[in-house]
Amino acid sequence: MTTLVGPESLWLWIGTIGMTLGTLYFIGRGRGVRDPKMQEFYIITIFITAIAAVMYFAMATGFGVTEVMVGDQALTIYWARYADWIFTTPLLLLDLALLAGANRNTIATLIGLDVLMIGTGTIAAFAATPGTRIAWWGISTGALLVLLYVLVGTLSQSARNQSPEVASLFSTLRNLLIVLWLLYPVVWILGTEGTFGILPLYWETAAFMILDLSAKVGFGVILLRSRSVLERAVTPSAAAV
Repeated sequence: MTTLVGPESLWLWIGTIGMTLGTLYFIGRGRGVRDPKMQEFYIITIFITAIAAVMYFAMATGFGVTEVMVGDQALTIYWARYADWIFTTPLLLLDLALLAGANRNTIATLIGLDVLMIGTGTIAAFAATPGTRIAWWGISTGALLVLLYVLVGTLSQSARNQSPEVASLFSTLRNLLIVLWLLYPVVWILGTEGTFGILPLYWETAAFMILDLSAKVGFGVILLRSRSVLERAVTPSAAAV
């Protein structure tokens, strides 16, 4: 365990506060919701930001960070970031899949690809040689691209069977995730964990924090802003005719 004392802690505390405020906001938004199927959206979204808040707090206080030797260089690795992603990214996909009315096979495929993506990305972060790190990053990025293919293809097809309002909301959230998730491997490869080292740790931490807040709090705000749309998503009569 390494105690974080550098200026990067500023971004980690901002992430902690942002995720905490998002969690409290979603809890407030969910008050009074009685329909069990609608409650699923609120429960999942609350846990996304709650888990992220805890992991950001771990990083900000120096617990969720360690060092990995790559050759003769010591790299700072925020292992709590990967612990966050292994739980929260499947929940984001589950929110999206429930909105689209996806079947179990599609949900299982998305979550399986997601776990593969985060798992291999974690291996990349802890690999001891630059070549091995890049190889595992490539595998992780490949899993991401296949996941996005399923997202645009199979899952989008399911969403087209929903009402126009639900389909529109799905498209907005899908596009948000596609843009943000494609930026993660770019930040990784350009940052201290990749081989280019163009982004110093300070700005790498800031970039991941902004992406995380956008992909979790931003996603949740858009998803939960209209109860009437969620009602259409969970009502059988919501299907387009």
